[in-house]
This record gives sequence, C-alpha cells and structure tokens, in this order.
Amino acid sequence: MFLSPALISLNKISLIQFRNYSSGSFEFSAPVTCITGANGSGKTNLLDAVYYLCYTKSYFTAYQQNSVQAGMDGFRVTGGFSRLGQDETISCKWKAGKKEIFRNNVEYEKLTDHIGIYSAVMIAPDDTELINGSSELRRKWADSILGQADKNYLERLMRYQKILLQRNAWLKNQFTKPTTDRTELEYYNAGLAADGAYIYEQRKAFLHQFLPLLNDYYHRLSGGKEPLTVSYTSDLQLKPLADWLDQNLQNDLRFQRTLRGIHKDDWDFRLNELQLKQFGSQGQKKSFLFALKLAQYAYLSKVLGHLPILLLDDIFEKLDQSRMEALLKIIRGEGFGQVILTDTHPGRIRQAFGEGAEVGFIYL
Repeated sequence: MFLSPALISLNKISLIQFRNYSSGSFEFSAPVTCITGANGSGKTNLLDAVYYLCYTKSYFTAYQQNSVQAGMDGFRVTGGFSRLGQDETISCKWKAGKKEIFRNNVEYEKLTDHIGIYSAVMIAPDDTELINGSSELRRKWADSILGQADKNYLERLMRYQKILLQRNAWLKNQFTKPTTDRTELEYYNAGLAADGAYIYEQRKAFLHQFLPLLNDYYHRLSGGKEPLTVSYTSDLQLKPLADWLDQNLQNDLRFQRTLRGIHKDDWDFRLNELQLKQFGSQGQKKSFLFALKLAQYAYLSKVLGHLPILLLDDIFEKLDQSRMEALLKIIRGEGFGQVILTDTHPGRIRQAFGEGAEVGFIYL
C-alpha cells in the first residue's frame, strides 16, 4: 500500500554563470509555469537548472564545464523549495572541477545522498533517442529511475562500473605484460558477479511494476488499442555472470574488454509485436515516448512518496492537436504536481490550458 504522494514544489531559483546567464532570479508561484521567449534566450537552460537542483547534473550534457557560462570557471544554482510543509534551500556549486551541494546551508558528505530527496521528469525534443538510439541510453534511463528508488542499487551500480573499468584495465595489461597470476582477476569477477546479480534482479522487478503504467498512458495518449510489449534482455537470463566471466575469458582477452554482463543489457520496445525502433511511425514513437516519461513520473511518485516536478521542453511545437489535448488532460488531472514548461508562444499555452487555469509566465 502506498500513501498519496506529497506535493513538492520549487518556489524560486537563482543562477550565477550558469549557461547563458550571468545572473538571474525567477519565481514559480503557480502550479504551471511557462518560460517563454525567443529562441536562444535561455528557456531550455533555465529548465535544465531546475533539473540540476534535483540531480546535481545537467539533463543535456555529461560535462560539467558545458554548464558554465562562456569564459567563466564555475557556476552556482540555488533553489527555494517547499517540501512536506517545510521550506528548504538547495545550492549547487561547481568551480574548477569541484562540485559542492548544500541543503539548508549544510554540505552533503556524499553527492549521492541528495538523490531521491527531490525529483524531476524531463520531456525534451531529442528524447526519441531513447527509442532510436543505443542500448546505453536505455540503460542510463532505467538506472536513473532505479538509483532514486533504491540507494543500494545506486551504490552497487557505481561499484560495478568502477570494477568493470579495473577489470578492463587488467585485460589490457595482459596484452602487453601477460601473467599467470589470476588473483586480481578473481577479485574483479567476484565483485562484478555479486553486484551484477543484484542489478539484474532489480531491473527485472522494475519492468514488472512499470509495464502496466506504460500501457495505460500509451493507450490514453494514442487512443489506439495496439498491444505494447517491453522485453528486458540480459546475459544473466542464460547463466550467472560468474560463469560468463570465467568461460568467456579468452574472448575478453582478445578484445581487451569485458564482453558479457549487465553493462550490455537492453530493453526492446514493441507495438503489434514489431520493433518500435525499426517499424514504428513518428506518431507512434511520440506517443510511446510521452507514455514512457509519464509512467516514469507515476512510478517515481509511488516509490519516493512525493510528486516529481514535470519539465516539458518545447514539446507543444512537436505535438499534433489530439496528442496535445490528451497530454494536457493527463497532466492537469490527479497525480501530477508542479509543471514547468518552455514555449515560444505564450498565447498557445494560455489557449491550451484554458480560461481559469493557474498558469504563470516567466518572460525572457
């Protein structure tokens, strides 16, 4: 049994040397806020700053330096939140390669301690790469969800990735300085097998809980009845990772990297039993993507006990009328909290949400 998720909201944000902002402060006083302005004015950057406060990283780039204003050596993003009836301040600072995160002026000992305290779900134009792109993108997407829901998962995943790098380095060293001593290798294998087994089981359990949510949102968005399936594929479905690592050693040595493990897992999205990536129409992919993100929102609401902030980047430019109406009906209903979106046309947003809707605007 889950309690009703609590409402958590961002009330204000200030930026210093973040992306194209030398400095700036903005308030969010309505349940729905539209950030509007011409292309290049910084709408997406402001949305990304909100995401950064929740996850201590950018949604759009893996490199911290890319979030720094050109010519500067660091940035700061500070947000004022309402959380469970209390006001809180989160401050993220990055300078010269060092990141510091503060909650109510107290620095976190570990950055990972912040994950799961605040949450956001972003829907952006390039997200179709989740469907069309590599398996790495789908793994990162699932890991980002599971890492919030389960601290143990996040710690084991980080440890697995660290040991994987060490094992791959050992394999490369064998190419130039071969040795018969397998003590170090056995240590790496044991670590990967233990953490990999846990990650595999949690990914399986996640899909079991997630799929009904995905099905529901897809059919509400598309109005279609076509059957939707998601299959999780992993080497560990065939045999334990310890066996793979032992039996595949010669291949690993030949290629100088670990060829089997949960770092090769993937999710296969299908409609009407046909692979969405290869055979889906643009409309089907859009509906699936939005359903994927809305299901992510619903899942996080349940497991975290609070409503994430929904961030929509320039999506109304990309949606036809029927899908836009279906999406608006969903996000204005029960089970959704604060919404922050970007659009070049404020009039379109006023019309979309209708007279009487509490919609605030930030003009850039």
